[in-house]
Amino acid sequence: MKIFKLVIFLTVCSTFFLSSCNNSKELQLVTNGTSNYEIIIEKEASHVVKEASEVLQTYIEKISTVKIPIVTKEKQSENKQQLFVEVEDINKNQLKILTKNDEIHIVGGSETALHNAVYEFLENYLNCKWYSPTVEEIPSSKNIVIKNNINYSYTPSITTRTVHSKLFYQNPEFAAKHKVTSEAFPYYVPSARVHTFNKFIPEEIFYESNPDYYALRGSKRLPTQLCLTNQKVYEIVKDSVASLFKQFPKATVISVSSNDNTQYCTCENCAAIDAAEGSATGTMIQFVNKIAATFPDKTISTLAYQYTRKPSKTKPLSNVLITLCSIECDRSAPISANCSDFTEDLIGWKHITENIRIWDYTTQFTNFLAPFPNLHTLQPNIQLFSENNAKWVFEQHSHNPSELFELRSYITAKLLWNPELSIEELITEFTEGYYKESGVYVKKYIDLVHEKIQENSDFFLFLYGDPSQAFESFLNPVLLKQYESFFNEAEKVANSPEVLDRIQCARVSVDYAILEACKKGISDDFKLVILNEKGTKIINPYVNEKLINFYLTCQKNGITLMNEMGFTVEEYFNGYKKSLEVAIQPNKAIGKKVTLLTKPKKYASEDPQTLTDGALGGSNFYANWLGFEGNHLEAIIDLDTATTVSSVSTAFLQVSNHIVFFPKSVSYYFSNDNKNFVKLGTLKNDEPLSKTSKVNDIKYFTLEFSKVNARYIKIVAENMNEAPYWHHAAGLPSWIFADEVLIN
Repeated sequence: MKIFKLVIFLTVCSTFFLSSCNNSKELQLVTNGTSNYEIIIEKEASHVVKEASEVLQTYIEKISTVKIPIVTKEKQSENKQQLFVEVEDINKNQLKILTKNDEIHIVGGSETALHNAVYEFLENYLNCKWYSPTVEEIPSSKNIVIKNNINYSYTPSITTRTVHSKLFYQNPEFAAKHKVTSEAFPYYVPSARVHTFNKFIPEEIFYESNPDYYALRGSKRLPTQLCLTNQKVYEIVKDSVASLFKQFPKATVISVSSNDNTQYCTCENCAAIDAAEGSATGTMIQFVNKIAATFPDKTISTLAYQYTRKPSKTKPLSNVLITLCSIECDRSAPISANCSDFTEDLIGWKHITENIRIWDYTTQFTNFLAPFPNLHTLQPNIQLFSENNAKWVFEQHSHNPSELFELRSYITAKLLWNPELSIEELITEFTEGYYKESGVYVKKYIDLVHEKIQENSDFFLFLYGDPSQAFESFLNPVLLKQYESFFNEAEKVANSPEVLDRIQCARVSVDYAILEACKKGISDDFKLVILNEKGTKIINPYVNEKLINFYLTCQKNGITLMNEMGFTVEEYFNGYKKSLEVAIQPNKAIGKKVTLLTKPKKYASEDPQTLTDGALGGSNFYANWLGFEGNHLEAIIDLDTATTVSSVSTAFLQVSNHIVFFPKSVSYYFSNDNKNFVKLGTLKNDEPLSKTSKVNDIKYFTLEFSKVNARYIKIVAENMNEAPYWHHAAGLPSWIFADEVLIN
């Protein structure tokens, strides 16, 4: 290996006093705002080494106002002492910071490790902190002093560290400071990073002519997954992989992995292999091994995910990268405590491969902005990964702004670099540094919300959950008021507009939880509608103010998405206003008895009264929606006495990636004896499901008609029954979710 050296001379004494300097316990890098030091680099130093020297030069100048000149080794001054920044022939991930004989050595085993060493030196020995791309804490002093007895060496156990946050992706320099990657899939072929089966053999091209390429499900071939024992499938995928590596010659990794569903092939050949292997992982690993054998100088990544999470009996080849995913795990406690199956699988993979990549999850994907108290789990989880051969960890955060976005990005990166750091100290460091004088109140919120979830050992903190699930737990009315008070106090003590902006951005999560609590009407403090002094229903002014502040804060801070399905803050705001309009409307159905003629499943406690309870559902099916899987909704509402009606409206939810679709049609009927019903009309879904349908949406099926006198109103919503053939859940039963019925 050719070694480039960056040599920095840091001098406080002349040559005449050199012997006395050698005995000093301190090295003074800058004295009284002046310096005799030189940054010296090899004449043929690489661009990366030069860049490292400039980073060091820049931050020394920021601290002391002294700009140390950069010169080549041939032009060094004889009376200068030395600080070396070097790439040496050690472990490529190792770094060293040493002082000896008045010399300082900053060493990396590679150019990347060299950069890491420079930032480690700046942070640990010169006290520089980088809280966000725009907020850093750099000391200001006319003197820079370090100890003359440093002997520090560190090799990170996790060698490729990724935090899925645009703070790092959009700011490579910030990523470098925190020693994480500046892209989600470094080294990968850009167009083949994950869930690639349908990319290699697209359903649109092959399914009609070659259904045998795809998974046998029951008696039918469906394009959910590939048939991995079909020789032609192997040849097409092999050729596609070769073509992509040729197209992207610098890429060293490609994903050959399942589509995002569990509908794998059960044909005779595939089933026989899976039976022998003990799980569907068997066909996957045997197939991927065949691809990997064809490309021995490349890495073939595949997913140990859902139905392929369990280790196979067949060992992956050495150039197969197992990407093990923890998507099912409860986030209220460490994985080792609450997700023993995943832990066992991780240990199982450790025994058969040294090439493990962890795909972990750290946010609520259905509600980016919801309080998600899992910070106490990050350290033990990362330690678990590190202890079990995971050299590559991808922490899938929201990418887009979410609850305490800057803090989460910061501490996750820190723990990936060193899993032994104290999570408590990291949180304190960040809240004090980023939120300044207001940080104590943000810390109080963090401490309390985490304390309360840990008191509830039965609470399942789900990646695809909803704040409504916690309204009797860590988001109960009393606690919501307490959290709100913390942020009110934080705003009061903020001493600058910048800190006030950060606090207002941080409180968005609590405000969102309060808005959802009001939509559900969980207490007298949290409801959409109140009575004025005349006894008339009006929109709660508290809710109005909260909604507007939430929306404006999101706009100001570039917060645009509510969830991973593309549901926007703008849509949430407009939808919430629609909910306020609905809540204020007179409604003859509210509180009336509902009888179901078809059976709901699982959600909203299967309670028929969900349809008339006055609590309005949100963008997630956990939030007050009554669900029907593979069957129609048929419900009868008893208005107690015959009354004049001229309109009926029912809200329905769509979350298409979770097999929740709008009904094909909704029909309304009336009766006065609950036996003989007269049809009022049918509404067809004017936005039938397609590949381009909105993933997340709410639709009101409203029918207006000539006045009738009716006691009973029947609703029949027609389910699609199962997902279409092109959907990732083809062949599985589809859901419809209904909420509030309005009758007037």
